[in-house]
Parts: sequence; structure tokens; C-alpha cells
Amino acid sequence: MKKAIVIFFLAVFGYFMAITFLSPEFEADRNRNGVKDFYLEKTVSDLKTANTVTAIVVNFRGFDTLGEVTVLFLAATALGSILFKKRHHIGERTVLYPASTIVGSGAKLIFPAIILLGAYVFIHGHLTPGGGFQGGTIIATGFLLMLISYRNFSISHNILSVIESLAGILFVVFGFMGLIYGGSFLENFMGTGILNDLFSGGVIPVIYILVGFKVAAELTGLIYTILHEKG
Repeated sequence: MKKAIVIFFLAVFGYFMAITFLSPEFEADRNRNGVKDFYLEKTVSDLKTANTVTAIVVNFRGFDTLGEVTVLFLAATALGSILFKKRHHIGERTVLYPASTIVGSGAKLIFPAIILLGAYVFIHGHLTPGGGFQGGTIIATGFLLMLISYRNFSISHNILSVIESLAGILFVVFGFMGLIYGGSFLENFMGTGILNDLFSGGVIPVIYILVGFKVAAELTGLIYTILHEKG
């Protein structure tokens, strides 16, 4: 029975894969003003966003980004649930080789700079390479540095949960506001401003800031849980 089910799903998957590859006329002389040119033109003219990739990820295909954030949330939740019962109380974590004074002092010195860099990356994601996922990851590495440098460094899971939940809820709220005021989910209903200005791009920088906070909170909580796992 299991083999029949697997064969059925593989057949369905193969069917749709075949349709995907056989339907387009790859050798035909297609119109060059396709999706690529539409994105490049509308990013500058309509969205006033300097980073085309950001415009695609957050606005043109914003629903996909919501799915990616959801997948990250589910993965972090699943791993956190598996390790939850094994987690130490703070102060009980075993550190075989505690950080030296130089490493500890250096970590304390550059930690604020790492947080500032991560915030800069996702706040300016619509202007320069980077964005919410990259900035949130940078912030999480800053907390990782502090966790491996100081044995008793603690992070409040309640605060992380509030930040992660609030960012996710606001992401969806802005999506529905676009549906109400613009006609489609995550439609850019805010003023786009002036190209290359910090306050430009409409809803795009707002969404990337929310994604940055959400990713930072999820990865930091995940790192904290893993480092406090009993061997």
C-alpha cells in the first residue's frame, strides 16, 4: 500500500514537471519585453526602489517571502520543541574551554557594532544589497558570539517570542492592508518617495524591517536552545 501511494505521488509530480518543461516554446523568438524588463522598469518608476531584488522579493513576489518566513518559523519551532525538555537552566551550561579575557573583552566591544550592522542591513535593504534575512542573521551571530564568550549570558525567550510574533503579525497585517487599499495582498499602498532616499519604496522597507526582527529573534532563540542542550 505504501509503495502504491509513493508511486502515485511520484507520477503526479512527474506529470506536472513534464508539463512545466514541455509547455514553453524554448526555441521560439519571444518578445524581449518580458518579466525581466517589467521588473527593472517598474522597480524604478513605480516603487522608487534602488534594489531590484528587494522589490521582487518583498513586493512583486511578497507572498513567496511570507511563505519563506513561515517555513523558517516552523523549522525553528520544530527544533525548539525537540530540544525543549533537554535545555539547561542558565548557568548550568558546560563550557569545556571558557573564553579568555581577550576574547570576552573583544566580544563585548564588537557586539554593539554587530547589532548596528545587522540593523543597517535590513533598514537599507531597499537601497543596497542585503535585507531582512541577511540583517537578521547578522544580529543572531552577534548573540552567538556573546553566548560562546560568556557562560552566564542569558536571553529572554519571552522577549524573543514577543518580537517574533509581533513581526509576523504585522507582516500579515500590512499584507491585508495592501489587499484592502491596493487590491492585492502586500500591494504597495504607501507613498514611494524619492529614488535612493531612505524613506522610499513605500511598504518595502517596512516589510524588510519586520522580516529582519523576525529572523533575528527566531535564529537567536534557536541558537540559545541548541547551546543549552544537554549532552
